[in-house]
Amino acid sequence: MELVIIGLLGGLITGISPCILPVLPVIFLTGGAQSARREGDAVPASRWRPYLVIAGLITSFTLVTLLGSLLLGALGLPQDVLRWAGIAVLVLIGIGLLVPRFERVLERPFQKLARRTEVQNRGSGYGVGLALGTVFVPCAGPVLAAIIVAGSTGRIDVGTVVLTVSFAIGVAVPLLFFALAGRGLIERIRAFRTHERGLRIAAGIAMLALAVGLVFNVPQLLQRLVPDYTAGIQRDLTDNPDARRALDLGGLVTDENRDLDKCTNGAPELESCGTAPSLRGIEAWLNTPGGAAVDLQDLKGEVVLIDFWAYSCINCQRSIPHVVAWDAAYRDAGLRVIGIHSPEYAFEKDAGNVAAGARDFGITYPVALDNSLSTWTNYRNRYWPAHYLIDADGTVRHIAFGEGNYAATEKLIRELLEDAHPGVVLPAPTDVADDTPDASRTRETFLGSAKDVNYGGDGSYRAGDGDYALPAAQPDDSFALDGAWRIETQYATPSGDGGGGIRLRFHADEVRMVLAGEGEVRVRLEGGGEEIVAVSGTPRSYAVAENTGDGRTHVLDAEVSPGVEVYSFTFG
Repeated sequence: MELVIIGLLGGLITGISPCILPVLPVIFLTGGAQSARREGDAVPASRWRPYLVIAGLITSFTLVTLLGSLLLGALGLPQDVLRWAGIAVLVLIGIGLLVPRFERVLERPFQKLARRTEVQNRGSGYGVGLALGTVFVPCAGPVLAAIIVAGSTGRIDVGTVVLTVSFAIGVAVPLLFFALAGRGLIERIRAFRTHERGLRIAAGIAMLALAVGLVFNVPQLLQRLVPDYTAGIQRDLTDNPDARRALDLGGLVTDENRDLDKCTNGAPELESCGTAPSLRGIEAWLNTPGGAAVDLQDLKGEVVLIDFWAYSCINCQRSIPHVVAWDAAYRDAGLRVIGIHSPEYAFEKDAGNVAAGARDFGITYPVALDNSLSTWTNYRNRYWPAHYLIDADGTVRHIAFGEGNYAATEKLIRELLEDAHPGVVLPAPTDVADDTPDASRTRETFLGSAKDVNYGGDGSYRAGDGDYALPAAQPDDSFALDGAWRIETQYATPSGDGGGGIRLRFHADEVRMVLAGEGEVRVRLEGGGEEIVAVSGTPRSYAVAENTGDGRTHVLDAEVSPGVEVYSFTFG
């Protein structure tokens, strides 16, 4: 049941993400508009068409994601053959919509198999959906990552199928809503009802535009400009131990990678997280002499940055300029960058496609084709992109999942280079615009050990008892603790007799704290008075600040009495 809920929610979030924007015009026109009833129709339009278009899309997307890679490999076919076949079908359908005579030629082989009314009624739409599903490239959050890893490695079981079907159904819901909305709009506007030919031409043009755009990767360029407003929700869905266990996120734990748990995602300071795991199962190398393999053992004495990426991943496309800039700035100082291309989709396994993507991004450092996701699994990775920073002794010192955190990562690169090569003269820090989607307010901030990305204090933030102190400089949109605290999985509570302090730096119009237990919280807003919040009972939300939405960074200090459990800060 847990996998079904996670899959459905992950699919719903993906279905409203910016990555589905390229297919929406086609779904609107071919799935919705062509099922609208119009004046003068000899045969009424099929009301099932929107459902069949979406069903076809989800069917082919599910099969391609789970079985496409393994099937194509067994047949010895190129990994992008299904993508090109889908594009070819889109072109044929688009031409058929524009040229009725050509459409009749396309329909002729199927007339004996289908009811004549269906042929006259412009087809069921299922074939259009099948073609769309082969070229559908949604944003790859952790749920889809778990499905892709299972499909690529052949570890497909009942749980994987349940998760995949649930995810597909979740994606289908918002797409179907959009198709039905298109039909409703056409039926309500008289001008549309009486201009069927114009709508068919518009649908044909949209189909051809999508096909041409896919050939030249135009959707990725457009999506790169649109902030992924669902990234935070995706992380929240899976950033807890139960979800990670259900999805098998983070790969198999072995003696080689066990110590990676000692790294905190996006930590502002260097950590020590065990010897870097080996690079396994690499099918080929790009940007090395003669395609020679790179061995981490040969790079001892140098600082190494490993970047997991995929060339069609929108999040990676915003991150790669930073990695390319670091390589250019620090290669002569001893930095060695290795790109691990871990494909999200079958067509990304083609070496020519990857090489073209690397050229487009200006990547000249070595790139490993991790088509079986063996290295991805060995590093217990969870996201595209992901950065692993390794010191000159071969120890992993920093891990950052997803976009952002570039300034902190570059600072740590410089520290490791200075440690490895005392007296080295480093260039000025790189100046690459951070295009990470910027939310209008601070994201929900959890104090349990399962979610630590917003911690801005010194040192690590781990489960158990510990003494904390406020840092001299705390990042925006973060919290820090002061005093003795016990960190549980879901909440934090003061462990000393005098209670504990929390400092929050935030951007929002309203702040609320989710609290439980018995006691009180004294809240002071910078430049304001003190408010006492009485806490009693099970977890619930308490308002602690409001009218602070002026765009500035605000500072809130909270003194928490013993017996109070602090779950999170939420923002409005």
